[in-house]
Amino acid sequence: MPIILDGKKISSQIKEELKEKVELLKKEGGKVPHLSAILVGNDGASQTYVEAKVRDCQEIGFESSKLVFDDSISEEELLAEVEKLNNDERVDGFIVQLPLPKHINVDKVLNAINPEKDVDGFHPVNYGRMASNLPAYIPATPFGVMEFLKRYEIPTRGKHCVVVGRSHIVGSPVSILMGSANYPGDATVTLTHRYTENLAQYTKQADILIVAVGKPGLITGDMVKDGVIVIDVGTTRVPDTTKKSGFALKGDVIFEEVSKKASHISPVPGGVGPMTRAGLLMNTWLAAQKEVYGKELV
Repeated sequence: MPIILDGKKISSQIKEELKEKVELLKKEGGKVPHLSAILVGNDGASQTYVEAKVRDCQEIGFESSKLVFDDSISEEELLAEVEKLNNDERVDGFIVQLPLPKHINVDKVLNAINPEKDVDGFHPVNYGRMASNLPAYIPATPFGVMEFLKRYEIPTRGKHCVVVGRSHIVGSPVSILMGSANYPGDATVTLTHRYTENLAQYTKQADILIVAVGKPGLITGDMVKDGVIVIDVGTTRVPDTTKKSGFALKGDVIFEEVSKKASHISPVPGGVGPMTRAGLLMNTWLAAQKEVYGKELV
């Protein structure tokens, strides 16, 4: 049986660590970290995710706020709301929950966020700092993936890491981090994507396989070697009448098949999902403590 990379367990540990730090901070009279979220429209998954983030903040003693707008909000109005949060000294970090309505340019909105408050790690300045191995807010999901590797003490130096998916949210940053001169890191990285021919040729070589495509069942048992470490980032809602919600969450990896060969594997749900939320909380702590953008950089 493989070791299950338990996102609920590890994220609970991280939250407990942050809770202790906040309690100590309060005793010393310090400023409690404040995370804010902008939510546009009524996308069910986005609403659930933002509510979970608010609960996380309550659990560990962070302050939190959310701004909810109708999906008819104009791009100009939304940019004005972003600017308000940029200038609000009470708010240490904030996120704009994606997706946004089609009439709004996502890049324009994300680029309008002050990099010092960009706790999602999507701003080009943070991305560039991360790629240059400078202090940066790492996108929350890759942050969670790195914490998995670190806390399960998985060796990465010299290992062949294959990343499936090249999005700026997961695949590309993970490939940069795994190749960086750090731990976790120092791996030899192969980045694959939708146009990669004969994907199995690469996945079979992986010592560490990180899959972030959003295509249920993409990775089958015959596509991996024995002893592989598998981190499944894919989370897709699939209709399921047996569930109260009417849907089930499916990963990119066929767990039943791949787990028979893997030494470590993350499940869906209960794997990377909770770690993403923990990554956001860790970034918010860093923002409040000025540990990425210190006073000398302001």
